[in-house]
Amino acid sequence: MNYTEVKIFVPTSDTERASGIAVMTVPYGIYIEDYSDLEQGAWEIAHIDLIDEDLLEKNREESIIHVYIEEGNNPAEAVSFISERLSAEGISFEIETDGCSEDDWADKWKAFFKPTAVGDRLFVRPIWIDDYDSGDRVVLNIEPGAAFGTGTHETTRLCLETLDKIIKAGDTVLDIGCGSGILAIASMLLGATEGFGVDIDPLAVKTAVENGKMNNLTEPQLQFVCGDLADKVTKKYDVVVANIVADIIILFSTQVRAFMKQCAKFVASGIIDSRADEVVLALQNAGLLVKERIEENGWVCLVCE
Repeated sequence: MNYTEVKIFVPTSDTERASGIAVMTVPYGIYIEDYSDLEQGAWEIAHIDLIDEDLLEKNREESIIHVYIEEGNNPAEAVSFISERLSAEGISFEIETDGCSEDDWADKWKAFFKPTAVGDRLFVRPIWIDDYDSGDRVVLNIEPGAAFGTGTHETTRLCLETLDKIIKAGDTVLDIGCGSGILAIASMLLGATEGFGVDIDPLAVKTAVENGKMNNLTEPQLQFVCGDLADKVTKKYDVVVANIVADIIILFSTQVRAFMKQCAKFVASGIIDSRADEVVLALQNAGLLVKERIEENGWVCLVCE
């Protein structure tokens, strides 16, 4: 199998935090180059003090985190997610993808993003592609830019497929960690009458607003704001969706019921399968009933009431 390699360069002092973010993009692990304690590590692990000169010349102040994206998956999702979260954490970084700089990748990745039918009713269309056949599906136009959410990554697709099943005409929807805005926008196109999205990254919020406009959705019908989880949310909703990561979903589980109407549903995705039971327990402890668990390629989406 062929892979796309994503390299993330970060200060060694931020290696642990950055690797924690990077590992959220793939269910099968990452590889880290960190030579900051080369001599000590060589002695402790191999009990030798003779080290190859090439290794001794490695940069001791910078770590390289390698992420490998399987063939057929969209590497842009990993790049955008990592960029968003590192920026939000205040970690300085550079990203290369298969030898391309981050700036070059901004255009190259578009080759991976094709018009895609999702669920029974949706058709996700990159705005730079005019030749497509959506049939009788509702078309969701999107330009994700640097924001996470094109519909091709398993976590986003699982959410879209779930929303396709549960959204009813007149529903109101809250999207926590909205990224490109794709989930809130899809909900509106599927019949919701009000959408509210929140993201910690101002660039993601700006992108989400523009994507809303491309689908003829603007305030007050659809609103995106910059905030930390639900700190800007003041209402209750019929559907709450969070395509984030396990740790944040566990944290948000203690808050989410305050934003759910009676009989509302909470859709949680972005969960690596090895963390799913932990997330389920947290949701149950918060008084939620897990009604459905959907899995694909190591990722899990949970539907709760």
